[in-house]
Amino acid sequence: SGLGEMVERCCQQAARLAEGLTAAGYEVLNDVQLNQVLVSFGEPEKTRKVIEAVQLDGTCWCGGTVWQGRTAMRISVSSWATSSEDVEDSLQAILRCAASV
Repeated sequence: SGLGEMVERCCQQAARLAEGLTAAGYEVLNDVQLNQVLVSFGEPEKTRKVIEAVQLDGTCWCGGTVWQGRTAMRISVSSWATSSEDVEDSLQAILRCAASV
């Protein structure tokens, strides 16, 4: 039951990130059913710059990917230690970085 609760929490946290990114006007490319979020910040170069800025910021770590021909930031929520506060801090960091590039 503990493992199931962790998986469910990670999925809910990923959905929260997707919701916040969508509300800010960014395009979530996947149907967030599990713990993965793929988001585009517009042109491929801008998306790559946002990824780099987030990695340099250090609040969270998100990688890049190409999914169905689109450059995207890949967010994976997978740690048992990730709290709701961590998710909100990460969302704000991503939004801050996206606004700055």
